[in-house]
Amino acid sequence: MKKLVKSIATIALVVSGAVTLATTTAAADSTDATTDPTTETTAPAATKNTTFKSVYKVAKAHLGASYVYGAVGPNVFDCSGFTSYIYRKGANVTLPRTAQAQFNAYKHVKYANIKKGDLVFFGGSKYSISHVGMYIGKGKMIDAQNRGVVREAVHAPWWHAVGYARVDTTSNN
Repeated sequence: MKKLVKSIATIALVVSGAVTLATTTAAADSTDATTDPTTETTAPAATKNTTFKSVYKVAKAHLGASYVYGAVGPNVFDCSGFTSYIYRKGANVTLPRTAQAQFNAYKHVKYANIKKGDLVFFGGSKYSISHVGMYIGKGKMIDAQNRGVVREAVHAPWWHAVGYARVDTTSNN
């Protein structure tokens, strides 16, 4: 029964594109008893880097754009409208509309494991997300806020980071 469940899980991961058939075959052939063929693998670095570059290119083109609560672009944004817009235009990925929904939709990562393109969430707690930006490296993010679209430190004194999430760019959510 356990093998059947693992096989079904593996098939689901292959069909969803989370892992390749070669990955699951190699894992199944492994003599390491701790290898789980259902473990999700990451896309090649070049693919993720290319996706980040295209999303960041869209984001940078909007530096200085005005902030208006509820705005979704193309020239005026709120925070989640901005992240939704840049992922839609730069990677053809549809993000949920609100910061809280974006936080809830994706795999959470620790700050120690954050990568360029990950979303950074702020608020009182993980249940009351009030702001989102996109991590761009070296402790910085790009986001739409009351000063408009800007680049700034993730850990600026006026922000309270409550989580980080990796957007699934392998499928259009």
